[in-house]
Amino acid sequence: MRRKWIYRRNGGGRPPLDAKIRDLILTMAKDNANWGYMRIKGELQKLGIRVAANTIKAILQRAGLGPAPRRGPSWSEFLRAQAHGILACDFFTVETAFLRTLYVLFFIEVETRRLHVTLATRNPDGEFCTQQARKLFMAEDLAHVRFLIRDRDSKFLRSFDDVFAFEGARVIRTPVRSPKANAFAERVVRTIRWDLLDWTLVVGRRHLDRILREYVEHYNAQRPHRGLELAVPDGPTPLPTGFVPKIERKDVLGGLIHEYHAVAA
Repeated sequence: MRRKWIYRRNGGGRPPLDAKIRDLILTMAKDNANWGYMRIKGELQKLGIRVAANTIKAILQRAGLGPAPRRGPSWSEFLRAQAHGILACDFFTVETAFLRTLYVLFFIEVETRRLHVTLATRNPDGEFCTQQARKLFMAEDLAHVRFLIRDRDSKFLRSFDDVFAFEGARVIRTPVRSPKANAFAERVVRTIRWDLLDWTLVVGRRHLDRILREYVEHYNAQRPHRGLELAVPDGPTPLPTGFVPKIERKDVLGGLIHEYHAVAA
């Protein structure tokens, strides 16, 4: 009976994950404690390696690494559909080591998620905002911008709105006490704090300008965005190549942030 009812077993199921990819996932998770499963998936996808988020979760759980906190404000489907041509702006504050408050004005393109940060200042008056708006249009190609979303801060004078009106953009002011109406800008502030400011002791204005300039370069050129299907603002994600390339790590901001690049053979 045993000889009669013996069947050959075929090796079905998915092939095992390459050990190099598994080690790379663990390396990214250990190097970056605040990266979740989707962030690691985005970094791998940027390198041409496709791994499911559930697989990354299983690998980290087997290694005793729990999930990183993932939070993010929701946004309406209508605004996502109208993202092309929308620019959002807002201020965020930074407390220096000497207990001085610095203000930073920033702009974000909703469709591409490209970030533009101005110089820090201790006196963010209306003249400062207007001048930074002029510099933005002089330095960047924003001919596609048709709408600007901003709050009702008194620092945004009519002259500020006139700069955008001259460029053919309509200014939309958010309702009173409605931070979710400018959710993309609010999300950027949280990202900057989580990635950079919460881990950096800012000495002064020049120090803040330098680290923000370096961070913006990383944000636009290397950081995957969930709203862009884990692509980066300045370029598309490379297609899978079928093999694991040699990976090189680049430290940014003194090792606070790590970037991973494929090295040419």
